Amino acid sequence: MHGLPAGVLEELKANREYRFVYDDGYAGPPISLTMPIGQRVHEFSRFPAFFDGLLPEGEMLEGLLRQRKIDRSDYFAQLMAVGGELVGAVTVEEIQ
Repeated sequence: MHGLPAGVLEELKANREYRFVYDDGYAGPPISLTMPIGQRVHEFSRFPAFFDGLLPEGEMLEGLLRQRKIDRSDYFAQLMAVGGELVGAVTVEEIQ
């Protein structure tokens, strides 16, 4: 968030279970109003709406799916593919 590490998004079960955990030292604004910092752990039974809103659509999505050979329903892989080039304050990077 604004160039500072804010937390970690994990896919616990492919296309079914996700968790976002704010870093203990993160004191910036929440990445989304639906994910307040006061609750450090956010669990989801489907791909989180905030991150879904960051994904490409239309022709951009079609090009991404073809170029990277990503399944249309694999939102997590789509986010990892475009995460460094997002518009706005949030970027998403894979932890190596």
